Amino acid sequence: MASNGEKPLIVSFGEMLIDFVPTESGVSLAEAPGFLKAPGGAPANVAIAVSRLGGRSAFVGKLGDDEFGHMLAGILRKNGVADEGINFDTGARTALAFVTLRADGDREFMFYRNPSADMLLRPDELNLELIRSAKVFHYGSISLIVEPCRSAHLKAMEVAKEAGALLSYDPNLREPLWPSKEEAKTQIMSIWDKAEIIKVSDVELEFLTGSNKIDDETAMSLWHPNLKLLLVTLGEKGCRYYAKNFRGSVDPFHVNALDTTGAGDSFVGALLNKIADDQSILEDEERLRKVLRFANACGAITTTKKGAIPALPSDAEVLSFLEGK
Repeated sequence: MASNGEKPLIVSFGEMLIDFVPTESGVSLAEAPGFLKAPGGAPANVAIAVSRLGGRSAFVGKLGDDEFGHMLAGILRKNGVADEGINFDTGARTALAFVTLRADGDREFMFYRNPSADMLLRPDELNLELIRSAKVFHYGSISLIVEPCRSAHLKAMEVAKEAGALLSYDPNLREPLWPSKEEAKTQIMSIWDKAEIIKVSDVELEFLTGSNKIDDETAMSLWHPNLKLLLVTLGEKGCRYYAKNFRGSVDPFHVNALDTTGAGDSFVGALLNKIADDQSILEDEERLRKVLRFANACGAITTTKKGAIPALPSDAEVLSFLEGK
């Protein structure tokens, strides 16, 4: 991937795991006749989304020193994601998740993490040189659930920020992983005012604000002074954006959705890829709207295939999709 060498680096921090997806849609885990293994984990999906669109990305996290862990590291490398930030734990396994695909393409999760390798990343294992070279540092909230990973997350954020990186946050709420709803909300909000770009889904907006109204007032209750862009994704209804001096919404693309896994990560990867190249987009509504239209297209394309990583589109695929619209 030498052609990506001169581009700004997007570093994605957090978990990578194996999703076991039923071979049949619309059945419960117990009823599933069999499962296919699919690499997953939102931060890893974002890193691959960036690389597939021609950007330069790296992943920072911990995998088990087991067959699945080495398989996942190989998938990152094969997709052009730099792997100098990956650690392997000899004492813990790579995380697994069993995912039910409901008939409407939506998902339910059952996790095997007791503890998994990603939870055991320590601050002293971080590749600080790699983190300091990031133009954009992206993370979720799953890495905040337990120590020592939480401390590693906070340290990585601090180092990236000191080195001048733009901080990007997609909470990526997975309720079953948290001890309680209250704890999830407290921890997700504990780093809220650090991020300059935040993306939440409509479901996360409801969870974090306690309001069942998906409107501007509810969204703006999450605004903070350091924020440059707040995004609310609305699934098949497109997305809303809030910046310092403007706000608005971008229409969706209507597709035949098979599997929503990875759609949000695809959206985020596309957005960060464009912003890393030129941060002034965040202050120019017309250009931002074009970028969000492109990101919406990436998300839509991702839902038309099963699994997250195989479904993430290339630049050429997105451009041809947009030409058809």
